[in-house]
Amino acid sequence: MPLIVMCGYPCSGKTQRAEELKGYFENSGQRKVHIVGDGGLDVDRNTVYSDSQKEKHVRASLKAEVERKVNKDDIVILDSLNYIKGYRYELFCLIKHAQTPHCLVYCLTSHEQSSSWNTSRDAAEQYSQDIFDALVQRFEAPDSRNRWDSPLFTILKDDTLPFEEISDALLKRKAPPPNQSTQSQPLSSSNFLYELDKITQEMLMAIFDAQKTSVPGDLISFPGATEKIELTRSINMAELRKLRRQFISYSKMHPTENTGQIANMFVQYLNKSLH
Repeated sequence: MPLIVMCGYPCSGKTQRAEELKGYFENSGQRKVHIVGDGGLDVDRNTVYSDSQKEKHVRASLKAEVERKVNKDDIVILDSLNYIKGYRYELFCLIKHAQTPHCLVYCLTSHEQSSSWNTSRDAAEQYSQDIFDALVQRFEAPDSRNRWDSPLFTILKDDTLPFEEISDALLKRKAPPPNQSTQSQPLSSSNFLYELDKITQEMLMAIFDAQKTSVPGDLISFPGATEKIELTRSINMAELRKLRRQFISYSKMHPTENTGQIANMFVQYLNKSLH
């Protein structure tokens, strides 16, 4: 089903806009609509957003719920902060795999306006000021130049939602084609597993060695890869091995027939994970 990803500061009007979109699509008889959001998880927002592990668990739960509801008939609206670009990229990979369109609705408000709306809520529904400020500071604004943030609809507090344009983006636009990193394929041979293990291990050692003479911002290239890893910070071997294990697990479920693409796929995975 087409996916609408809501995005914005805490208390920026996302839930209200999600309900408006739900009403529009249901009243026009176009599609059945499912809203997936933090409210359905019955968790305390201050407890969740003060603990990075709990926050990761909530994001994973929301993504899993979206994935369960994805089909080509109904519409899903993900009503959450969705403030991390890497998470929005994961959602983009999900809809590519499901071969269904998506769009992003960005509720753009000022820090002051959202803070005012937060303090006007019932005490049980408020973010603490420390948590609110931290979330605003960590917020990674969407950029329509990124394919995972496009089509992007930026909505100010007094705007009327462009319902027809959003509908066209979801129902008249072709789904993004699946690529080698998202298209499920049968595991063709043991050679794939051998190359996967060998190439990723060699790349890990190359990254570790390159850091000895590199500074943040340097690019690391590899034989067989056209893309490069950008070093934004120092990465220890334990973290590199963890990322390698995650990539191998994912690749076993989504293997590529072309083992020559493994190096580029691993570079792309590392760049997304390390930024």
